[in-house]
Amino acid sequence: MIAARLLGRWFRGTPPRLLARFASAAARSARSIRAWRRAAAVGDAASPPLLFVSITDDCNLSCLGCWVTPSRPPRSIDPAVLDRLIEGWMADGGAPLIGVLGGEPLLYPGVLDVLGRHPEAYFQVFTNGWRLDDATAERFRRLGNVSPLISIEGTGAVADERRGARSVADRAWAAVEAARRHGLITGVATSLCRTNLDEMTGERFLAELVERGVHYVWYYIYRPVGPRPAPELALDEAAIRRVREFLVEARGRWPLLIMDSYWDADGRPVCPAAIGLSHHVGPGGDIEPCPVIQFAAETIGDGANARGRMAASVFLRDVRSRLARANGGCILLRDPGGLAECLDAIGARDTSGRGSARAELDRMQVRPDHGSAVPIAERVWMYRQLKRNLWFGMSAYG
Repeated sequence: MIAARLLGRWFRGTPPRLLARFASAAARSARSIRAWRRAAAVGDAASPPLLFVSITDDCNLSCLGCWVTPSRPPRSIDPAVLDRLIEGWMADGGAPLIGVLGGEPLLYPGVLDVLGRHPEAYFQVFTNGWRLDDATAERFRRLGNVSPLISIEGTGAVADERRGARSVADRAWAAVEAARRHGLITGVATSLCRTNLDEMTGERFLAELVERGVHYVWYYIYRPVGPRPAPELALDEAAIRRVREFLVEARGRWPLLIMDSYWDADGRPVCPAAIGLSHHVGPGGDIEPCPVIQFAAETIGDGANARGRMAASVFLRDVRSRLARANGGCILLRDPGGLAECLDAIGARDTSGRGSARAELDRMQVRPDHGSAVPIAERVWMYRQLKRNLWFGMSAYG
């Protein structure tokens, strides 16, 4: 049984304290999501349970298709504001599983101190791994409330081209090894595009993840966005269907938690922002629909009442209405012109930090998205339950 094999791997080599902290946060997050669903059933679900926050736009890489442009000096959320955001979020019923992004979040000064001040929360840190050495991994272990999600976009020249540096994959695998040495619950993330699709969905890659002690792998679909969109890397409809078929099949065979946030348990497309399950706070404190849509009308202010501000936001309400027209797909790919019209009508401001997000949106072309694939239901009972009760929208890039 795949669930028994998967749990066996998680229990072997992972300190019980870290497993207990993760399980507690997952259970509390599931309760928060259930409460949100009950509110949604009566039309009162404007406050999302899930939070993703990009704490800085500083980064040491320059990836194709990335929407983040490093500023000089970097834009970063003030630590006191970040503390109040986390405290207020959880006090107001938000889920304790919080996604921490950048840029590269490990470049944020004092990031480990911030995470340590909130032992009641559990942080998934999205990182390229270059700063995840033994010292950082050991500190993560002592904190007990951090799971690193390390980006691996291929090997050799494929990875280097995607990420704008040399030996990128080697550095990422070194971070995975550091995390394993210290017993961390470790994830690997990969954004599937034309140049890495075969490799990243191949038997060899999954076997290597298992061999290296990775607990979960999170698959995304490449979006041609930002100042260097590289649209030639985008997947076509046949490739997206292949991704869905791969995920459903692989979940029944590999003792890894194989994750996506594009399809629900029945294989129907999902947009977390459209249904109000999650929104995003950018490095300037702006409240955005999701990380990729870099427009806002409000900020988190001093951070104390972010959920309340999201609930009262006319901007988010109007954007959710437009996003819902994509029927669970990604509006950036399916209807960029419609999104642009909506943003103009609302008078949303560009929060990208580069002042060109609106022009970039004008240049985007209609492309297949995850709603293009024919629905394929999950076949493994464990994944059906997980998607129905916990994670089906828990993705910063989904």
